[in-house]
Amino acid sequence: MAENHPSLPPGSEAPGSEAPGSETPSPEETSNRPGSAALPPAKAQATANPWIEALQTVGLSVVLALGIRHFVAEARYIPSGSMEPTLQINDRLVIEKISYRFNPPVREDIVVFWPPENLFPAGGRRDAFIKRVIGLPGESVEVKEGKVFVEGQALEEDYIKAPPNYQWGPEIVPADQYLVLGDNRNSSFDSHSWGFVPQDNIIGRAAVRFWPPQRLGGLD
Repeated sequence: MAENHPSLPPGSEAPGSEAPGSETPSPEETSNRPGSAALPPAKAQATANPWIEALQTVGLSVVLALGIRHFVAEARYIPSGSMEPTLQINDRLVIEKISYRFNPPVREDIVVFWPPENLFPAGGRRDAFIKRVIGLPGESVEVKEGKVFVEGQALEEDYIKAPPNYQWGPEIVPADQYLVLGDNRNSSFDSHSWGFVPQDNIIGRAAVRFWPPQRLGGLD
């Protein structure tokens, strides 16, 4: 559904280093020169605490991982059969979050989203859903005779488990919202039961299945 110290530039010298061929008098020699003071001994370089360095490394890794999860991509698993046969229970997916920052979802995208809050008890856990985008903003959608009709045209859906055995619509998808349905049409708690998904509720697009290995690859 996955989670350096700066160096000196070439040609520069570390503080206190000598250029080749130069001569630096010792403290004794310097102290023997009239009007000059003895140079203090160089301080020993402080030894870095390995525990502090380890904590800094772990902290940076956590910050990067959280940033990637929030803005770029995250892993998700499939807990139910509502998207069969496309997705099976316990499939692991990568959900990418970049593309919808630039372009809206398109029909047949598989998206992860937050469902309406009223579907869950007050104060209860709110789980994300995963479904397929079917109706786009402004479109008229109807389900009848075992098919989905968009603007009066039946969709060719070779990815569903079985034709839907219910009637729904016709309804107009509101602006900035989407109608989403599970590929397992007759065993999916989706838009035909509770309504449309606001675009702001969409977390990202299911891009790649990485588990199980025998079904590794992109999603249609």
